[in-house]
Amino acid sequence: MSSQNVAATSQPAAKPAISFFERYLTVWVALCIVAGIALGQMLPDVFQAIGRMEYAQVNLPVGILIWVMIIPMLIKIDFGALGQVKSHWRGIGVTLFINWAVKPFSMALLGWIFVRHLFAPLLPADQLDSYVAGLILLAAAPCTAMVFVWSQLCKGDPYFTLSQVALNDAIMVVAFAPVVALLLGLSSITVPWHTLLTSVALYIVVPVIISQLLRKMLLGHGVAYFQRVVQRLGPYSITALLLTLILLFAFQDKAIIDQPLVIALLAVPILIQVFFNSGLAYLLNRKFGVAHCVAGPSSLIGASNFFELAVATAISLFGFQSGAALATVVGVLIEVPVMLLVVSIVNRSQHWYEAKAH
Repeated sequence: MSSQNVAATSQPAAKPAISFFERYLTVWVALCIVAGIALGQMLPDVFQAIGRMEYAQVNLPVGILIWVMIIPMLIKIDFGALGQVKSHWRGIGVTLFINWAVKPFSMALLGWIFVRHLFAPLLPADQLDSYVAGLILLAAAPCTAMVFVWSQLCKGDPYFTLSQVALNDAIMVVAFAPVVALLLGLSSITVPWHTLLTSVALYIVVPVIISQLLRKMLLGHGVAYFQRVVQRLGPYSITALLLTLILLFAFQDKAIIDQPLVIALLAVPILIQVFFNSGLAYLLNRKFGVAHCVAGPSSLIGASNFFELAVATAISLFGFQSGAALATVVGVLIEVPVMLLVVSIVNRSQHWYEAKAH
Protein backbone atom coordinates (compact mmCIF):
# COMPACT_ATOMS: atom_id res chain seq x y z
CA MET A 1 0.00 0.00 0.00
CA SER A 2 1.30 3.48 -0.77
CA SER A 3 2.16 5.99 1.96
CA GLN A 4 -0.74 8.13 0.78
CA ASN A 5 -3.15 5.28 1.38
CA VAL A 6 -1.63 4.58 4.79
CA ALA A 7 -2.07 8.19 5.77
CA ALA A 8 -5.60 8.29 4.45
CA THR A 9 -6.69 5.22 6.35
CA SER A 10 -4.89 6.03 9.58
CA GLN A 11 -5.76 9.69 10.09
CA PRO A 12 -9.24 10.44 11.41
CA ALA A 13 -11.35 12.99 9.65
CA ALA A 14 -10.86 16.62 10.57
CA LYS A 15 -14.36 16.81 11.99
CA PRO A 16 -15.16 15.72 15.55
CA ALA A 17 -12.16 13.89 16.96
CA ILE A 18 -14.37 11.66 19.02
CA SER A 19 -17.79 10.36 18.05
CA PHE A 20 -21.01 10.93 19.95
CA PHE A 21 -21.02 7.32 21.19
CA GLU A 22 -17.37 7.45 22.24
CA ARG A 23 -17.59 10.88 23.89
CA TYR A 24 -20.37 9.72 26.20
CA LEU A 25 -19.23 6.12 26.56
CA THR A 26 -19.12 6.43 30.35
CA VAL A 27 -22.77 7.55 30.35
CA TRP A 28 -23.80 4.59 28.17
CA VAL A 29 -21.89 2.19 30.40
CA ALA A 30 -23.62 3.62 33.47
CA LEU A 31 -27.01 3.18 31.77
CA CYS A 32 -26.07 -0.39 30.86
CA ILE A 33 -25.26 -1.09 34.49
CA VAL A 34 -28.72 0.09 35.51
CA ALA A 35 -30.44 -1.75 32.63
CA GLY A 36 -28.47 -4.95 33.21
CA ILE A 37 -29.18 -5.03 36.93
CA ALA A 38 -32.88 -4.29 36.37
CA LEU A 39 -33.23 -6.98 33.68
CA GLY A 40 -31.30 -9.47 35.79
CA GLN A 41 -33.77 -8.92 38.61
CA MET A 42 -36.84 -9.10 36.36
CA LEU A 43 -35.81 -11.92 33.98
CA PRO A 44 -33.35 -14.18 35.82
CA ASP A 45 -34.37 -17.32 33.91
CA VAL A 46 -33.74 -15.69 30.53
CA PHE A 47 -30.20 -14.65 31.40
CA GLN A 48 -29.42 -18.00 32.99
CA ALA A 49 -30.44 -19.65 29.70
CA ILE A 50 -28.16 -17.26 27.77
CA GLY A 51 -25.33 -18.10 30.17
CA ARG A 52 -25.67 -21.81 29.39
CA MET A 53 -25.14 -21.24 25.64
CA GLU A 54 -21.42 -21.98 25.61
CA TYR A 55 -18.73 -24.15 24.05
CA ALA A 56 -15.35 -24.83 25.71
CA GLN A 57 -16.40 -22.33 28.41
CA VAL A 58 -16.80 -19.65 25.71
CA ASN A 59 -20.25 -18.09 25.71
CA LEU A 60 -21.50 -18.10 22.12
CA PRO A 61 -23.76 -14.97 22.24
CA VAL A 62 -20.94 -13.03 23.83
CA GLY A 63 -18.47 -14.40 21.27
CA ILE A 64 -20.62 -13.04 18.43
CA LEU A 65 -20.94 -9.66 20.14
CA ILE A 66 -17.19 -9.50 20.69
CA TRP A 67 -16.54 -10.09 16.99
CA VAL A 68 -18.98 -7.30 16.09
CA MET A 69 -17.17 -5.14 18.64
CA ILE A 70 -13.56 -5.87 17.69
CA ILE A 71 -13.52 -6.41 13.91
CA PRO A 72 -14.53 -2.82 12.95
CA MET A 73 -11.68 -1.60 15.16
CA LEU A 74 -9.12 -4.01 13.71
CA ILE A 75 -10.07 -3.09 10.14
CA LYS A 76 -8.40 0.28 10.79
CA ILE A 77 -5.05 -1.42 11.49
CA ASP A 78 -2.60 -1.64 8.60
CA PHE A 79 0.04 -4.22 9.48
CA GLY A 80 2.04 -2.91 6.54
CA ALA A 81 2.80 0.06 8.81
CA LEU A 82 5.22 -2.16 10.73
CA GLY A 83 7.80 -1.09 8.17
CA GLN A 84 7.73 2.39 9.72
CA VAL A 85 8.81 1.15 13.15
CA LYS A 86 12.47 2.01 12.57
CA SER A 87 11.70 5.70 12.04
CA HIS A 88 10.16 5.96 15.53
CA TRP A 89 12.33 3.40 17.33
CA ARG A 90 12.75 5.36 20.57
CA GLY A 91 9.03 6.07 21.06
CA ILE A 92 8.20 2.50 19.97
CA GLY A 93 10.74 1.12 22.43
CA VAL A 94 9.33 3.14 25.34
CA THR A 95 5.76 2.06 24.58
CA LEU A 96 6.68 -1.61 24.22
CA PHE A 97 8.59 -1.45 27.50
CA ILE A 98 5.57 0.02 29.29
CA ASN A 99 2.99 -2.26 27.62
CA TRP A 100 4.79 -5.55 28.04
CA ALA A 101 7.43 -5.17 30.79
CA VAL A 102 5.75 -2.75 33.20
CA LYS A 103 1.96 -2.52 32.95
CA PRO A 104 0.89 -6.17 33.45
CA PHE A 105 3.36 -6.65 36.30
CA SER A 106 2.59 -3.33 37.99
CA MET A 107 -1.12 -4.20 37.86
CA ALA A 108 -0.46 -7.62 39.37
CA LEU A 109 1.44 -5.85 42.17
CA LEU A 110 -1.34 -3.29 42.67
CA GLY A 111 -3.92 -6.09 42.73
CA TRP A 112 -1.89 -7.89 45.38
CA ILE A 113 -1.55 -4.71 47.47
CA PHE A 114 -5.11 -3.44 47.24
CA VAL A 115 -7.31 -6.49 46.62
CA ARG A 116 -5.49 -9.10 48.65
CA HIS A 117 -4.48 -6.82 51.51
CA LEU A 118 -5.71 -3.22 51.92
CA PHE A 119 -9.26 -3.76 50.60
CA ALA A 120 -9.57 -7.47 51.43
CA PRO A 121 -11.80 -6.95 54.51
CA LEU A 122 -14.25 -4.96 52.34
CA LEU A 123 -14.41 -7.44 49.43
CA PRO A 124 -16.05 -10.89 49.16
CA ALA A 125 -13.39 -13.35 50.33
CA ASP A 126 -14.30 -15.95 47.70
CA GLN A 127 -13.78 -13.47 44.84
CA LEU A 128 -10.36 -12.02 45.73
CA ASP A 129 -8.47 -14.26 43.30
CA SER A 130 -11.00 -13.54 40.59
CA TYR A 131 -10.72 -9.76 41.04
CA VAL A 132 -6.93 -9.94 40.74
CA ALA A 133 -7.26 -12.09 37.61
CA GLY A 134 -9.60 -9.53 36.03
CA LEU A 135 -7.17 -6.69 36.75
CA ILE A 136 -4.32 -8.70 35.19
CA LEU A 137 -6.38 -9.44 32.06
CA LEU A 138 -7.19 -5.74 31.74
CA ALA A 139 -3.54 -4.66 31.97
CA ALA A 140 -2.16 -7.40 29.70
CA ALA A 141 -4.10 -6.19 26.64
CA PRO A 142 -2.76 -2.92 25.14
CA CYS A 143 -5.41 -0.65 23.63
CA THR A 144 -6.09 -0.85 19.89
CA ALA A 145 -8.90 1.25 18.45
CA MET A 146 -9.52 4.10 20.90
CA VAL A 147 -5.81 4.97 20.72
CA PHE A 148 -6.46 6.63 17.35
CA VAL A 149 -8.92 8.97 19.08
CA TRP A 150 -6.54 9.78 21.93
CA SER A 151 -3.68 10.33 19.46
CA GLN A 152 -5.63 12.83 17.40
CA LEU A 153 -6.76 14.71 20.49
CA CYS A 154 -3.13 15.24 21.55
CA LYS A 155 -1.97 16.04 18.00
CA GLY A 156 -0.01 12.81 17.82
CA ASP A 157 1.96 11.62 14.81
CA PRO A 158 -0.50 9.35 12.92
CA TYR A 159 2.30 7.22 11.42
CA PHE A 160 3.73 6.50 14.86
CA THR A 161 0.29 5.63 16.24
CA LEU A 162 -0.48 3.31 13.34
CA SER A 163 2.84 1.49 13.46
CA GLN A 164 2.74 1.18 17.27
CA VAL A 165 -0.79 -0.26 17.28
CA ALA A 166 0.03 -2.66 14.45
CA LEU A 167 3.12 -3.86 16.33
CA ASN A 168 1.19 -4.24 19.59
CA ASP A 169 -1.49 -6.31 17.85
CA ALA A 170 1.14 -8.54 16.26
CA ILE A 171 2.82 -9.07 19.64
CA MET A 172 -0.52 -9.64 21.37
CA VAL A 173 -1.24 -12.64 19.12
CA VAL A 174 1.71 -14.52 20.61
CA ALA A 175 2.34 -12.80 23.98
CA PHE A 176 -1.07 -12.25 25.55
CA ALA A 177 -1.67 -15.84 26.66
CA PRO A 178 1.86 -16.45 28.07
CA VAL A 179 1.90 -13.14 29.99
CA VAL A 180 -1.55 -13.77 31.46
CA ALA A 181 -0.67 -17.36 32.33
CA LEU A 182 2.58 -16.28 34.00
CA LEU A 183 0.92 -13.63 36.14
CA LEU A 184 -2.06 -15.79 37.04
CA GLY A 185 0.41 -18.50 38.06
CA LEU A 186 2.40 -16.06 40.19
CA SER A 187 -0.88 -15.04 41.80
CA SER A 188 -1.59 -18.71 42.59
CA ILE A 189 -4.60 -18.78 40.28
CA THR A 190 -5.16 -21.96 38.24
CA VAL A 191 -4.72 -21.32 34.53
CA PRO A 192 -7.29 -23.09 32.31
CA TRP A 193 -4.96 -23.30 29.30
CA HIS A 194 -7.52 -24.76 26.91
CA THR A 195 -9.95 -21.92 27.52
CA LEU A 196 -7.22 -19.27 27.49
CA LEU A 197 -5.83 -20.43 24.15
CA THR A 198 -9.36 -20.73 22.76
CA SER A 199 -10.02 -17.13 23.83
CA VAL A 200 -6.81 -15.91 22.16
CA ALA A 201 -7.74 -17.70 18.94
CA LEU A 202 -11.33 -16.45 18.97
CA TYR A 203 -10.75 -12.90 20.14
CA ILE A 204 -7.35 -12.06 18.58
CA VAL A 205 -6.20 -14.44 15.83
CA VAL A 206 -9.49 -15.02 13.98
CA PRO A 207 -10.69 -11.37 14.17
CA VAL A 208 -7.28 -10.16 12.95
CA ILE A 209 -7.46 -12.49 9.93
CA ILE A 210 -11.07 -11.56 9.12
CA SER A 211 -10.45 -7.83 9.59
CA GLN A 212 -7.39 -7.80 7.34
CA LEU A 213 -9.25 -9.68 4.60
CA LEU A 214 -12.12 -7.19 4.86
CA ARG A 215 -9.66 -4.31 4.89
CA LYS A 216 -8.05 -5.49 1.66
CA MET A 217 -11.45 -5.98 0.03
CA LEU A 218 -12.73 -2.54 1.09
CA LEU A 219 -9.57 -0.73 0.01
CA GLY A 220 -9.98 -2.38 -3.37
CA HIS A 221 -12.94 -0.02 -3.85
CA GLY A 222 -10.84 3.04 -2.95
CA VAL A 223 -9.79 4.88 0.19
CA ALA A 224 -12.90 7.09 0.31
CA TYR A 225 -15.17 4.02 0.20
CA PHE A 226 -13.03 2.35 2.89
CA GLN A 227 -13.37 5.36 5.21
CA ARG A 228 -17.14 5.57 4.71
CA VAL A 229 -17.63 1.90 5.57
CA VAL A 230 -15.35 2.10 8.63
CA GLN A 231 -17.23 5.15 9.87
CA ARG A 232 -20.59 3.37 9.46
CA LEU A 233 -19.33 0.30 11.33
CA GLY A 234 -18.27 2.34 14.37
CA PRO A 235 -21.71 2.50 16.07
CA TYR A 236 -22.14 -1.28 15.65
CA SER A 237 -18.90 -1.81 17.57
CA ILE A 238 -19.98 0.38 20.48
CA THR A 239 -23.51 -1.10 20.46
CA ALA A 240 -22.07 -4.62 20.71
CA LEU A 241 -19.96 -3.49 23.66
CA LEU A 242 -23.00 -2.05 25.42
CA LEU A 243 -25.09 -5.18 24.80
CA THR A 244 -22.27 -7.29 26.23
CA LEU A 245 -22.22 -5.11 29.33
CA ILE A 246 -25.98 -5.44 29.78
CA LEU A 247 -25.58 -9.22 29.73
CA LEU A 248 -22.67 -9.06 32.13
CA PHE A 249 -24.41 -6.83 34.64
CA ALA A 250 -27.58 -8.90 34.39
CA PHE A 251 -25.51 -11.80 35.72
CA GLN A 252 -23.75 -9.59 38.28
CA ASP A 253 -26.97 -8.01 39.56
CA LYS A 254 -27.05 -9.68 42.96
CA ALA A 255 -23.39 -9.05 43.74
CA ILE A 256 -23.64 -5.38 42.74
CA ILE A 257 -26.83 -4.74 44.70
CA ASP A 258 -25.44 -6.45 47.77
CA GLN A 259 -22.00 -4.75 47.59
CA PRO A 260 -21.91 -1.57 45.46
CA LEU A 261 -18.66 -0.55 47.15
CA VAL A 262 -16.82 -3.22 45.16
CA ILE A 263 -16.82 -1.18 41.93
CA ALA A 264 -15.34 1.86 43.67
CA LEU A 265 -12.64 -0.21 45.32
CA LEU A 266 -11.65 -1.98 42.09
CA ALA A 267 -11.35 1.39 40.36
CA VAL A 268 -8.51 2.43 42.68
CA PRO A 269 -5.72 0.14 41.33
CA ILE A 270 -6.92 0.76 37.77
CA LEU A 271 -6.66 4.53 38.20
CA ILE A 272 -3.23 4.28 39.81
CA GLN A 273 -1.83 2.12 37.01
CA VAL A 274 -3.19 4.47 34.31
CA PHE A 275 -1.50 7.53 35.81
CA PHE A 276 1.67 5.65 36.73
CA ASN A 277 2.19 4.08 33.29
CA SER A 278 1.24 7.17 31.28
CA GLY A 279 3.49 9.35 33.44
CA LEU A 280 6.41 6.92 33.21
CA ALA A 281 6.09 6.68 29.42
CA TYR A 282 5.87 10.46 29.08
CA LEU A 283 8.98 11.04 31.20
CA LEU A 284 11.00 8.32 29.47
CA ASN A 285 10.17 9.78 26.06
CA ARG A 286 11.30 13.21 27.26
CA LYS A 287 14.54 11.77 28.64
CA PHE A 288 15.29 10.09 25.31
CA GLY A 289 14.57 13.23 23.30
CA VAL A 290 11.42 11.96 21.58
CA ALA A 291 9.24 14.58 19.87
CA HIS A 292 6.08 15.60 21.74
CA CYS A 293 3.87 14.42 18.85
CA VAL A 294 5.22 10.92 19.48
CA ALA A 295 5.50 11.10 23.28
CA GLY A 296 1.80 11.98 23.60
CA PRO A 297 0.36 8.91 21.88
CA SER A 298 3.16 6.78 23.36
CA SER A 299 2.06 7.65 26.90
CA LEU A 300 -1.61 7.11 26.01
CA ILE A 301 -0.98 3.75 24.34
CA GLY A 302 1.14 2.78 27.34
CA ALA A 303 -1.70 3.51 29.76
CA SER A 304 -4.92 2.49 28.02
CA ASN A 305 -6.34 -1.03 27.73
CA PHE A 306 -7.97 -3.23 25.09
CA PHE A 307 -10.91 -3.64 27.44
CA GLU A 308 -13.05 -5.45 24.86
CA LEU A 309 -10.57 -8.33 24.79
CA ALA A 310 -10.19 -8.25 28.59
CA VAL A 311 -13.96 -8.47 29.13
CA ALA A 312 -14.36 -11.31 26.63
CA THR A 313 -11.45 -13.32 28.05
CA ALA A 314 -12.61 -12.82 31.64
CA ILE A 315 -16.07 -14.12 30.75
CA SER A 316 -14.57 -17.11 28.93
CA LEU A 317 -12.12 -18.00 31.70
CA PHE A 318 -14.17 -17.32 34.81
CA GLY A 319 -17.81 -16.84 33.75
CA PHE A 320 -20.36 -14.04 33.65
CA GLN A 321 -20.84 -13.93 37.40
CA SER A 322 -17.14 -13.86 38.29
CA GLY A 323 -15.25 -11.10 40.01
CA ALA A 324 -12.82 -11.14 37.06
CA ALA A 325 -15.58 -10.15 34.65
CA LEU A 326 -16.71 -7.38 36.97
CA ALA A 327 -13.14 -6.05 37.38
CA THR A 328 -12.70 -5.73 33.61
CA VAL A 329 -16.02 -3.90 33.31
CA VAL A 330 -14.86 -1.37 35.90
CA GLY A 331 -12.01 -0.67 33.49
CA VAL A 332 -14.56 0.12 30.77
CA LEU A 333 -16.48 2.42 33.10
CA ILE A 334 -13.53 4.68 33.85
CA GLU A 335 -11.52 4.37 30.60
CA VAL A 336 -12.92 7.34 28.68
CA PRO A 337 -12.95 10.06 31.37
CA VAL A 338 -9.52 9.06 32.68
CA MET A 339 -7.91 8.96 29.24
CA LEU A 340 -9.44 12.34 28.37
CA LEU A 341 -7.79 13.69 31.54
CA VAL A 342 -4.43 12.23 30.46
CA VAL A 343 -4.88 13.85 27.03
CA SER A 344 -5.48 17.20 28.74
CA ILE A 345 -2.33 16.82 30.85
CA VAL A 346 -0.25 15.92 27.78
CA ASN A 347 -1.53 18.94 25.85
CA ARG A 348 -1.11 21.40 28.73
CA SER A 349 2.43 20.23 29.46
CA GLN A 350 3.75 20.52 25.91
CA HIS A 351 5.71 23.71 26.67
CA TRP A 352 7.39 22.07 29.66
CA TYR A 353 8.07 18.90 27.68
CA GLU A 354 9.77 20.77 24.86
CA ALA A 355 11.77 23.09 27.14
CA LYS A 356 15.48 22.34 26.95
CA ALA A 357 17.00 21.21 30.23
CA HIS A 358 20.34 22.86 31.01
